Amino acid sequence: MQFQVTEIKFDFTGCLETHGSYELPENEQQEIYDEIIGSFWDADDGDDLVDEITNSTGWCIMSIDYRHILN
Repeated sequence: MQFQVTEIKFDFTGCLETHGSYELPENEQQEIYDEIIGSFWDADDGDDLVDEITNSTGWCIMSIDYRHILN
């Protein structure tokens, strides 16, 4: 299935690699938001979508809104 991210909030207080010991600067946070908002993702379901984005960015997701794109 294909999804489009409409809103997302990341936990930028710690990435998967540093386990919370680093906070991403605001300008870099905005770059990630700009890249993800409106983007299309292939995933099996909403949980898989979260996993895909987390694995791609390296940041944990606090909340997400998306829409399912019908073919």
